[in-house]
Amino acid sequence: MDKADIQFSRELRDYVLSSIREPEVLKRLREETARDPYAIMQIPPEQGQFMSFFVKSMGVRKALEIGTYTGYSALCIALALPDDGKLIACDISEDWASIGRKYWKEAGVEHKIDFRFGKATRTLDALIKSGAAGSFDFVFIDADKSSYDQYYERSLVLLRPGGVMAIDNVFLFGAVVDGQALDADLKTKIADADIDAMRKLNEKIRCDPRIDETMLPLADGLTLVRKL
Repeated sequence: MDKADIQFSRELRDYVLSSIREPEVLKRLREETARDPYAIMQIPPEQGQFMSFFVKSMGVRKALEIGTYTGYSALCIALALPDDGKLIACDISEDWASIGRKYWKEAGVEHKIDFRFGKATRTLDALIKSGAAGSFDFVFIDADKSSYDQYYERSLVLLRPGGVMAIDNVFLFGAVVDGQALDADLKTKIADADIDAMRKLNEKIRCDPRIDETMLPLADGLTLVRKL
């Protein structure tokens, strides 16, 4: 067996989690979100730490998030931005964002986060129309899968050359390989159209001459795209 095929057991995951430096404010937000019926949409702490590390390493000053949910990933990004950095966070739920806002304020990063309520495609189109093309250092996509390709294309316009896009859930819990592998609960949350859209986007990214890319087996699959 190839060493890359090591089984990620519960014990090994616990070992990974024990190495994470998760601020208390992030932990409490994650734990509150875990009680929500849609908590499956929240990124796990190891992914949050990776994104914070990545944002710091890139020296990101201007970031965009498509799909904020209760604000855990936004807080991970905002904590890693410089004090004058800015994250535009997009979501269609004010209720979910209100959960995150109290933690953003407590963490002292509320001034870095510009929450935009409404359909993300409209927000992205408005940003492009306003002259923001080529000005973002980092984009994180974690929203409705059927619209991923639209988000991907608009994000490429908004990214500067050398900027990076992180695309979440590219495995769709294994459904991109075997749609029948989903358990009963996941089958109620992931439509066949979502699986088809993710498969098509994964293939498109693999062959896209406009970017460099790498797919990471982190959490539910995270693809990093660097604009050439």
